[in-house]
Amino acid sequence: MIPSQPSFNTVTPETIVGSSSHAALTQNYFEIWRKFIYNSTGIYFQDNKKYLLESRLRKRYAFLGLKSFEEYYHFVNNSNSGSAELKYLFEAITINETFFFRNQPQFDALISSILPELIEAKDKIGKNKIRIWSAASSTGEEAYTISMLISELIKPKFPKFDFEIVGTDISTGAVETAKKGIYKEYSIRNMPVYYLKKYFKLGPSGYELDPKIKSMASFKLLNLYDDFSMRTMINFDVIFCANVLIYFDQNSKIKVVNHLYNSLLKGGHLFIGYSETLHGISKAFKLVSFPKTVSYKRE
Repeated sequence: MIPSQPSFNTVTPETIVGSSSHAALTQNYFEIWRKFIYNSTGIYFQDNKKYLLESRLRKRYAFLGLKSFEEYYHFVNNSNSGSAELKYLFEAITINETFFFRNQPQFDALISSILPELIEAKDKIGKNKIRIWSAASSTGEEAYTISMLISELIKPKFPKFDFEIVGTDISTGAVETAKKGIYKEYSIRNMPVYYLKKYFKLGPSGYELDPKIKSMASFKLLNLYDDFSMRTMINFDVIFCANVLIYFDQNSKIKVVNHLYNSLLKGGHLFIGYSETLHGISKAFKLVSFPKTVSYKRE
């Protein structure tokens, strides 16, 4: 849940003063913003990322016609304006860096090993549905890559199985882009030509995804740090959550990974980023090795 205005010992009447739109983010208000964002999302801005937070907050408050970081802070915490503004704040501070067929070894493991194993296990107990969650889906490229691969390589072999692919992100703009399924050159730069020709057509706004593939995935807003929202994300067989933990401190990582563990069915797999690890965060998963990648399995 988004907290009400937090209490900060560093705030004094003298600090709540206006400044020009070009003034630097003071250390005092950097601490205030950092704590507010952390309490809301679990994202922690290290000291060396102060410039990044400053730049993104300035663009947002200038767009609103506000004059300072302080004024924007009180705008966000205002009961009348704040709730509507939070989604734009979260969008401003997150980085949506993704493209199709990113982390190829993870997709190889999914298609060649994990899905056949899950299908065999479910078939034995009379179930025919597999649920996959792209937990930081950004603009949808990861979820749609999975959709294309399943359509191409899994469905022909296992036609009676259904696949539900869910993409979530904290950014409203990213989710809306994912739902549209229209992409620029940057997103398709690593896509095999076969898939580009088969599943996209070039339109006036960019590369438009085939409606059949679009229909395989759904997208919605979600804050991975929000306890209430995460209770709705259950019974998944596979979760992709790459390059998210790097934005959290240790306590936030433990909390989010615990959420992800609870979201997985027994025997389900979690993929995280190549630069990330669950060492020192959770002992609840079994590490499973695949060519050039690993997954974390709930047993």
